[in-house]
Amino acid sequence: MARSIPDDKKPKRRGRPPTTGTGTLVAQRWHADDLKTIDAWRERQGDQPDRAEAVRRLVRLGLTVKAKR
Repeated sequence: MARSIPDDKKPKRRGRPPTTGTGTLVAQRWHADDLKTIDAWRERQGDQPDRAEAVRRLVRLGLTVKAKR
């Protein structure tokens, strides 16, 4: 009689699956008007990023823009 679970199958790993890697948590409080502006910006994006991804993109954009004198 055949076994119901094959011997060559690896057992599932327990716990939470790996995420995007280890990073530094940066927690901030945002005022409602700033969140509305961020949400409006992210809704205009083609791929509809979540709020955290929108903030990351906006920070990257801000860091790449040259300041006017």
